[in-house]
Amino acid sequence: MTTSSATRTRVLGIEGTAWAASAAVFDTESDDVFIETDAYEPDSGGIHPREAAEHMHDAIPRVVETALAHARETFDGPDTEPPVDAVAFSRGPGLGPCLRTVGTAARALAQSLDVPLIGVNHMVAHLEIGRHTADFDSPVCLNASGANAHLLAYRNGRYRVLGETMDTGVGNAIDKFTRHVGWSHPGGPKVEAAAKDGELIDLPYVVKGMDFSFSGIMSAAKQRYDNGIPVEDICYSLQETIFAMLTEVAERALSLTGSDELVLGGGVGQNARLREMLADMCDQRGADFHAPEPRFLRDNAGMIAVLGAKMYEAGETLAIEDSRVDPNFRPDQVPVTWRTDEPELAVGRGGDSAGEETEQVQGAEAVVNLDSTTGRVTKRRRPKAYRHPDLDERLRTERTRLEARLTNLARREGVPTPVLSDIDPKESVLEFAFVGDCDLRAVLDDESGETHVRNVGRHLARLHRAGIVHGDPTTRNVRIAADRTYLIDFGLGYHTDHVEDYAMDLHVFDQSLVGTANDPEPLREAVREGYREVGEERVLERLLDVEGRGRYVGGES
Repeated sequence: MTTSSATRTRVLGIEGTAWAASAAVFDTESDDVFIETDAYEPDSGGIHPREAAEHMHDAIPRVVETALAHARETFDGPDTEPPVDAVAFSRGPGLGPCLRTVGTAARALAQSLDVPLIGVNHMVAHLEIGRHTADFDSPVCLNASGANAHLLAYRNGRYRVLGETMDTGVGNAIDKFTRHVGWSHPGGPKVEAAAKDGELIDLPYVVKGMDFSFSGIMSAAKQRYDNGIPVEDICYSLQETIFAMLTEVAERALSLTGSDELVLGGGVGQNARLREMLADMCDQRGADFHAPEPRFLRDNAGMIAVLGAKMYEAGETLAIEDSRVDPNFRPDQVPVTWRTDEPELAVGRGGDSAGEETEQVQGAEAVVNLDSTTGRVTKRRRPKAYRHPDLDERLRTERTRLEARLTNLARREGVPTPVLSDIDPKESVLEFAFVGDCDLRAVLDDESGETHVRNVGRHLARLHRAGIVHGDPTTRNVRIAADRTYLIDFGLGYHTDHVEDYAMDLHVFDQSLVGTANDPEPLREAVREGYREVGEERVLERLLDVEGRGRYVGGES
């Protein structure tokens, strides 16, 4: 790890969002993190909120006293001064009764020591401990925990949510299957152990841009078990499918932001297969990957203390009267005042470079050769080293065929798309006419940006009226010419008549605006205005519902 400042700061952190009653002391001078944890371990099923709160009530005083004793033993200042500079606590997201216990303890301790109080967002702490231990500049973070699963990246002073689970957290999803089988909590390690003797079976694979869903795969897994499929095969396939989904969207986030750094956070990050997949993906695309040591992956007060020290040095302290906990505390609600850097997006004519007549662009799932002199674009979906070969071949073939068909159908509906000239499904290769001068991402902050974003809204509305979902409408999958706005890359598209799916299309595009534009708010309104001109108001109403769902609740399960 690296020290956070030349000025020595010592922070006592307290964590208690769900199951881990934990306290820690972080010293910026030595970079040492002392952690004491007393975990709640239910006999069966998942977390029981009442039992978890009772555990917090009993365990928090013990772990805090141990951490405080360590702080005193390692403090080399006068006895009249407190052994720490501040007290940080997990303010949310999490289970309300647990958070309130931790908040009460933190307030009492800060007042008794007469030091400032710091309220830490639990999910941002997962990201920051990874950034801190890796010494990365501006990574994308995949948080994979019990009740949460999402992708974060820093943009315009906040950690923006680029993608997230649309139903339940990854750990909770796995626990639902293991409860159905009759296994005790926690289910993740048991699935990992059983998977070693399994073989691949077909399970639903659902990604929508950088969002993903686990409800379908869990229902299918339960059904396969009830139908007599060996549990080892189901466990193996759950890991191969769910973790491939997470790895795919992580790569898509790297591609969108131009980052070449990925960190992993959350208790599910302890799974060896997930870490292997992410490392393989990053190795294949030339990115750096870091997973913190296991004690920093699961819920722990060490990450609360480390982030608390950064916030303390930035002056981010709380008055007691303003320290109410927030069970639905989203990471993108936190002003990231401890960072002053702003990552620059790598944008060019094709998205990654500029000035050449022929260039090669590495996207999230394909290598694209652009030749403006011949007017030809060749797109090849590469085999993914992280995915099971059978699953990989199926996805590449299906997506190649879908992209060809939907690109043509979209143009018939009046949506500008490149003309398809050739397709080889077996080799997952497509040839298109070259369109546009750059990706939308490159002009978002120009005068023309708002016009092109409004056009995207109109284009999506036309697709939806025809029953087509694009599936991955991001600022990298829109090509820009002086007077035209093209949609490209329909590989995640499909036919549907569900309003929810249309709203998700808009949600994916909205997230990409937030993650790449310097001033996203006018652009977010522009895409809605464009959609409203052509599409149905009920889709925009459902979009508000999608955006308003509180998915950041609870802790590890």
